[in-house]
Amino acid sequence: MLLVAVLVFLAVFALAALLMGAAKSQSAEQFQKSLDTALRTSFIPEGPAIADVRKNTVLSSIPWLNRLLTGIHPILKLRRTLDQADLKWTPTQVVLAGAAAWAISAYAIYLRTRLAIISCLLALPVGALPFFLVSQKRRKRLARFRQKLPDTLDLMVSAMRAGFSMIAAFGHAANEAPEPIRREFRLFFEEQNFGVDLRTASQNLVERVPLQELRIVTTAMLINKDSGGNLAEVLEKTSSVIRQRFRLKQQISTHTAQGRLTGHVLSVLPVALGVILYLVNPEYMKLLFTTSLGRKISALALAMNLCGMLIIRKIVNIRI
Repeated sequence: MLLVAVLVFLAVFALAALLMGAAKSQSAEQFQKSLDTALRTSFIPEGPAIADVRKNTVLSSIPWLNRLLTGIHPILKLRRTLDQADLKWTPTQVVLAGAAAWAISAYAIYLRTRLAIISCLLALPVGALPFFLVSQKRRKRLARFRQKLPDTLDLMVSAMRAGFSMIAAFGHAANEAPEPIRREFRLFFEEQNFGVDLRTASQNLVERVPLQELRIVTTAMLINKDSGGNLAEVLEKTSSVIRQRFRLKQQISTHTAQGRLTGHVLSVLPVALGVILYLVNPEYMKLLFTTSLGRKISALALAMNLCGMLIIRKIVNIRI
């Protein structure tokens, strides 16, 4: 009963904190819009969006909790991941959503099984679902950036051959390139306008978009700044190399599709089969959790399944 009370308390607390944080952020945004409307003395036509280069690292909508989480490295890493995924959530919202999902699912499983430890373990994948969604959003955004980067480099090459400087070519790309390249290049361009050193601005760009292809571009720019040369030709060759890398990655992904699908099926099949057998005959499957030998067999099977999944992932994950 104590575990049930703890799970219910965690679920209610997490949901209440999420709702309060969302309501507070919405009210603050509405207040800011009202204040801007009241102080506006003349109509200002809306032009291109200006990037905010200020380092606003918001970890929580609660001020004292935001100060407390500032020095915690995993929270800062999660904040960076959310920025790379272009999500407006805070790390505390993601953590609380995961805790609420875990507590609710663990409580639901406990009502069915009456096994506390097994319920907590089976609910872990549900609790990790918000983090998985953030990771998938980040992966898709970086994939779009990688796919659009060669065309953006060709746009910069055309601008520089027309007489633009390197920074002006970045500004031209920031206006004409598609998202998500437009936002990141605009931040780079605005940092240069505010006097940030080229090397520092390039490092900030690579930190925001951790792609090997973009690292190649920034390295070529820094080398060209120190040694001189035709940057347009260098970027044109870099664009060709990136296209070849992207084409090779697509071919590898096609050839390893069967291996990746096999790994997913073999990883999920034992767990799914165990759940189905438990629903069909609970007394038969309880032997794996209520007896000493059954718990040892379950732990060994789980460890072997995890090892097999990691080995298959290592085989099909070919780095270029």
